[in-house]
Amino acid sequence: MTPQTFHTHANLSQHAAEHLASLITQKPDALLCVASGDTPIETYQRFAELVRTRSIDVSRCQFVGLDEWVGFGPDDAGSCSYYVFRDLFVPLGLRPDQIHVFDAKAHDLQAECTRIDAVIDRHGGLDLLLVGMGMNGHIALNEPGTPFTNGCHVVELAESTKTVGQKYFSQQTELTHGITLGLRHLTAAHDVILMVSGAKKAPILRDALTGPVTEQLPASIVQTCPQVHVWADAEAGSLL
Repeated sequence: MTPQTFHTHANLSQHAAEHLASLITQKPDALLCVASGDTPIETYQRFAELVRTRSIDVSRCQFVGLDEWVGFGPDDAGSCSYYVFRDLFVPLGLRPDQIHVFDAKAHDLQAECTRIDAVIDRHGGLDLLLVGMGMNGHIALNEPGTPFTNGCHVVELAESTKTVGQKYFSQQTELTHGITLGLRHLTAAHDVILMVSGAKKAPILRDALTGPVTEQLPASIVQTCPQVHVWADAEAGSLL
């Protein structure tokens, strides 16, 4: 696993968008899981444009949502699924049956975990998993200390995640728990993209790629996965 650094975030986003387009062209019924957050927004915009200009057929592919704040859903501005719908699912014109996201308002959250696990397992694993990395090294909402063997699960959010999560909401919002894919799905995925951008992520990215593989730094698991692409912009990759 050799990380690749791109001169600008735009270069990084275009490269990732081309990768998505190539995958669906080669495997039109692919199962993809995609992250929300700031880092992949331009990738999704560029990918949607490639789908339009190249007439790429996305009618047979399926998408899984990576994670969600417990108590929030697609209609709540600031939720994880709100942004994925806005930036990707709606621009692609996906049908409801192509979309599998956690119902984080459900009474039985464990049943939601079982449901999403089943979607992924039924397809024989994810064809592509696109993730970012948190300031504490989390991937999805797998906080430090989360077992690498977990499937979908409910997690108590770290204080840093609660703080950073506020930027997605227009007013102060109480965030306590998340529901998320587990790192078992990352190690089983056929193709993984870890996208990292910004100078503030440079130290934790360096530690994740060069330090010990430990559950205390969830992103370090990528060192064990031969199918992982680590793509960073110049600022995030400045310490590599």
